[in-house]
Amino acid sequence: MAKKKPAETRSLFDEDAPPPAPPAPEAPKADELPPLPAGVPGLPADLHPSWLAALNPETRKPYWADLAKFVTEERKQYTVFPPATDVFNAFRYTPLDSVKVLLLGQDPYHGPGQAHGLCFSVRPGISLPPSLRNIYTELNSDLGIPPVKHGYLADWAKRGVLMLNACMTVRKGAANSHANKGWEQFTDAAIRAVNAQERRVVFLLWGAYAQKKIPLIDQKRHVVLKSAHPSPFSADNGFFGSKPFSKINAALTASKQEPIDWQLPEVAEEK
Repeated sequence: MAKKKPAETRSLFDEDAPPPAPPAPEAPKADELPPLPAGVPGLPADLHPSWLAALNPETRKPYWADLAKFVTEERKQYTVFPPATDVFNAFRYTPLDSVKVLLLGQDPYHGPGQAHGLCFSVRPGISLPPSLRNIYTELNSDLGIPPVKHGYLADWAKRGVLMLNACMTVRKGAANSHANKGWEQFTDAAIRAVNAQERRVVFLLWGAYAQKKIPLIDQKRHVVLKSAHPSPFSADNGFFGSKPFSKINAALTASKQEPIDWQLPEVAEEK
């Protein structure tokens, strides 16, 4: 039986264990934050409290109101992906205090029916994008896990892989069309929140764009794995043979954490 989808909420867009983390300022509680400006929506109420505590302060910054207005106007004029109720799924499926791996993409797929809020993942029944085919090829080469026929990666997210796009919305058919509108500031705050976690986290950065985020990461405490992007245009230049999945699990095991089970179910069931 298919699991019930999250209720629609009012959202913007409808080795050794690492050394201890330096003290981080405690995020203000919701009742300590100033009220949102009139007409400016906040985060979906069904996000895990760990994310709400970390990211609610961002919604009180001027860029957030500008971002909300921009995406709202885009949805009035164009088709925007992912659907409004799916924009924050990366945070919905992987609570901050459960993140073991942060996989960073650039922006969502811009074809019909593909994007659902997790980078590189597509809904059940949608053809595999080329980059995801290459990810499955490397997974098979690295760990001997045969590719499944679907591209629905929500099970990875549920197991601790935060699958975050730096820009969280996109106009249909227009890659990077929502870049430099405020999303990057918001997702940088999410990356900093993951970096502030005391346990070791593995940051998986494929391609030059993702690797620009390295200054946000404390590499003395966390592990950064970088390689070429799995796109067909670059996969032969260092993605194939990079063995990211076994390296992630080795880093987690070394810090006394459970490794990720990378085996996806043969049949995708939308969560």
